[in-house]
Amino acid sequence: MTNDSEKFNRYAFVVDRKANKIEIKKAVEQQYDVVVESVRTMVCIGKKRVRGSKSGMIVGKTATYKKAIVQLSSGDSIDFYSNI
Repeated sequence: MTNDSEKFNRYAFVVDRKANKIEIKKAVEQQYDVVVESVRTMVCIGKKRVRGSKSGMIVGKTATYKKAIVQLSSGDSIDFYSNI
């Protein structure tokens, strides 16, 4: 995503699974004071993980989450490292 943000002015956010594109666009514009051109979303399904231990095999699952890729208009950018 760092390469996309530098070349294409796109940024990725992990968002609530119930949020739609309109809500995501309004939240990003309000939070960072930028103009959003487009929003793409994807649901990343959790994966099953198995690891062995002394007591046997432990089966688990990673969490499912929703990711939004936001493209900003030219001239706008988000500086995540300004507070550091």
